[in-house]
Amino acid sequence: MDITAQELNRATLGRQLLLGREVMEAGEAVRRVVALQAQHAASPYVALWNRLAGFAPAELDAAFAERAVVKATLMRITLHAVHADDYQVFREAMQQTLYASRLGYRFAAAGLTPADGEALVPGLLDFADRPRTAAEVQDWLEERVGPERKAGAWWGLKAYAPLFHVPTGGPWSFGPRSSFVAAGTGPVPGGRETMTEALRHLVLRCLAGFGPASVADVAQFAMVPRAPVRRALLSLDDTVEQLRGPDGTLLYDVPGAPRPPAETPAPPRLMAMWDSVLLAHADRSRVIPPAYRRLVIRVNGDVLPTLLVDGRVAGVWRAVDGGVEATAFHDLPGAVWDGLAAEAASLTAMLAGRDTEVYRRYHHWWPKLPDGQVRLLKG
Repeated sequence: MDITAQELNRATLGRQLLLGREVMEAGEAVRRVVALQAQHAASPYVALWNRLAGFAPAELDAAFAERAVVKATLMRITLHAVHADDYQVFREAMQQTLYASRLGYRFAAAGLTPADGEALVPGLLDFADRPRTAAEVQDWLEERVGPERKAGAWWGLKAYAPLFHVPTGGPWSFGPRSSFVAAGTGPVPGGRETMTEALRHLVLRCLAGFGPASVADVAQFAMVPRAPVRRALLSLDDTVEQLRGPDGTLLYDVPGAPRPPAETPAPPRLMAMWDSVLLAHADRSRVIPPAYRRLVIRVNGDVLPTLLVDGRVAGVWRAVDGGVEATAFHDLPGAVWDGLAAEAASLTAMLAGRDTEVYRRYHHWWPKLPDGQVRLLKG
């Protein structure tokens, strides 16, 4: 069976709740979309505002406080918000990637070995049986590895060890000074078989939330090597179905997963920084036109807040005094601007009680953007 580029776009948008806002509890929405990138504390909130009807930020505050939704280093070796029920299996699927990436480099440069890291984890988790600040953890590490090694040890362990970030207040639950608590699970003991099963689970969740997808797409989503992803897909056999993408690439999907028609309307959206829908595929053209990729994904990895028009990136936005400044990379018709203005009014209302100039620390990218249609969309 073949699938067109437009059908791929609509399938992913539909599964990511971006074809129409739905009425859903915040935690369940996080489960549905698999994971929300969360290295900026505001982004999960903006992401859910884009996806849920009547979203109230206090719902996500409560979910974080109750640990129904947790924030931790997972896919792509970066911070994600995931449903608490998903955390352990996602963590098991990611363990080898986290081990390889975080018990080397700065960790090794500090004179520590992976075995040293493994040996430190149980004591660290015991110490973090209640919330601990980064400074407290580094003091704990200094007693065990010495002052010269503590920074490198913490660089590796804060991502490798199963730790949750603890809400510390502020407008978006997590402030600039992080606190950590043990997630209640350790590295998988002798865990090749367990990790293989966990990877199969993660592959299926990726297909359900972002599919149809190729081996390369799933590997990109998780930052897991392609070979184990390919083996996981082959082992799933009849659990997945195969399609051919517009360029002939073999794609996989969950049988019965929704694939809306190509002509399904896609309303305009003001996407969060690092929204997962922009990053979950090796072929970013599903949502980002190739000409715009370098404009919105900057050289250092920053992914700017984008305008989504007819399901694809058409520009960027930033919150400013008085509303939302939208910059379109190509001419947009009046009806689209009207839709973006309605979105901006809704977003401005949500930001009013939180942070009216969210993402302002990234405004330095705007002078580097090409000229475009710029409008102030007032709240």
